[in-house]
Amino acid sequence: MAKVGFLGLGVMGYPMAGHLAAKDHEVTVYNRTSAKAQAWAEAHQGGYAATPREASEGCDFVMSCVGNDDDLRSVCLGPDGAFAGMKKGAIFVDHTTVSAKVTRELAEAAAAFGIGYVDAPVSGGQAGAENGVLSVMCGGTEADFAAAEPVMAAYGKIVKLLGAVGMGQTAKMCNQICIAGLMQGLSEALHLAEKSGLDGEALVEVISGGAAGSWQMINRHKTMLADEYNHGFAVDWMRKDLAICLATADEVGASLPVTALVDQFYKDVQKMGGGRWDTSSLMKRLKAFE
Repeated sequence: MAKVGFLGLGVMGYPMAGHLAAKDHEVTVYNRTSAKAQAWAEAHQGGYAATPREASEGCDFVMSCVGNDDDLRSVCLGPDGAFAGMKKGAIFVDHTTVSAKVTRELAEAAAAFGIGYVDAPVSGGQAGAENGVLSVMCGGTEADFAAAEPVMAAYGKIVKLLGAVGMGQTAKMCNQICIAGLMQGLSEALHLAEKSGLDGEALVEVISGGAAGSWQMINRHKTMLADEYNHGFAVDWMRKDLAICLATADEVGASLPVTALVDQFYKDVQKMGGGRWDTSSLMKRLKAFE
């Protein structure tokens, strides 16, 4: 079993760190709100630290799951950052959804400390984190991945290396593009059904088993039909991710017209006061714009 530091105890990080403890890893956590770190430590018989550096000292692996590029830099760099406390040969594993640019920047900084780096964003939402069945898409060297994969398996249903550092984040962008497009299509289908007098539940029962079926359809149609949007990944976070998608597309010369359009639809949702609604709230936008 490994000695592990875990930085960031949000809706994803808190249960992920718990799965590591359940697998008998020796886990020390850090969170910007120290009371949450202390509560986690009491619940899971682990340790907690006042700084990322303290949480990382002596660890074989340090995992992070924070908010954005700047949050990730803040827990990695500086005298109180994780890199300053990690021993040579240790591996930093980042589960945050951030840009490939900051990933490559921090991987280079880690190398200067003699530290390995794996970018490993996750998909599966809060339920996937709580149930330990996340999809983990990774970028890094084969050696660093091979060392870290058994640890990530504590909360990953599938953990796969997709290429060099940064490729994990690129894969996560592809994941978010698929979700955005599917959510808009599902919203339009359910909206048309309602306006036409077609029973939405009956519709989904029929079409979900065919080519139109998706995770979003199975897991979100009931709440969408009930006009409830507090059951998943927030619009504010999706817009952060789609901004990375669109910036990456500009860098590599890719065309993402549907993604750009749906991003603007999510902007409309934010203007409606729905920044914390889940991503299926595109349907609420359709109703508002009737």
